[in-house]
Amino acid sequence: MSSSAARPAEFVEALAKGIGIFEAFDADHTAMTLSEIARRVGLSPAAARRSLITLQALGYVGKSEKLFFLRPKVMTIGSAFHFSAHFDEVLQPDLRMIVDRFGDASSVGTLEGSDVIYVAHVSVQRARRAAAVPGARYPAHCTSIGRVLLAGLPREKCDAWLDAARLTPMTEKTVTDKARFARILDQVRTEGWATTVDQLDYGITALAVPIRDARGHTIAALNTSGYTGMVTAEDLVRDRLPALREAASHIAHEIRRFPVLQSVLGG
Repeated sequence: MSSSAARPAEFVEALAKGIGIFEAFDADHTAMTLSEIARRVGLSPAAARRSLITLQALGYVGKSEKLFFLRPKVMTIGSAFHFSAHFDEVLQPDLRMIVDRFGDASSVGTLEGSDVIYVAHVSVQRARRAAAVPGARYPAHCTSIGRVLLAGLPREKCDAWLDAARLTPMTEKTVTDKARFARILDQVRTEGWATTVDQLDYGITALAVPIRDARGHTIAALNTSGYTGMVTAEDLVRDRLPALREAASHIAHEIRRFPVLQSVLGG
């Protein structure tokens, strides 16, 4: 939640608390007690209780004994965003083309703070590993998409991001040294693409390229990924980079037909 200094006069605290409760749930916190939710959101138990009662009455939250959980109605919020932004129409055809041609998986993501949020995904994979389904959120430094997006920021913003970042290790191979990561981003700027191998999860090798608006600003990134051991980063660059760049260019062209989508991806 943003600091109070950055909040406008019309900021609605109660609404922010409710949204904070939605964000408290994840794969490791699927059902929680009142006190657990209050602690994760940073609310008093009384404030958390009022928000939970409201969300429960609206059908977004359920309760079983002392545990609260999200109900399927929450998905209507995400689906409203998905359909209003024309994601299926604009993004899915190129992702399907990449997967039909190369197999494996392809995604589009955008930067949100220290994380990448995936907004579109197509996959033929069935293995248990970190999934890039729409709405999934992962640390930017661990993903090929995140590295492209960070390298695409204005240099002062990228430096500020890196100064404030915690490069948490997700595997033993995750790059956590800031000086080394800065050099990686310099290389991404020079080459125009990024690769990762076992950075987010073991078994993921990925290649990403930027999606740029008409002014040349990076507003999103497109990737292709495969299983480490079956493909190498060099394989992806050699075999898939031209097609990935062509798809990113086509997506960028299509985005210009939908100003709202361009605004959404551009922040």
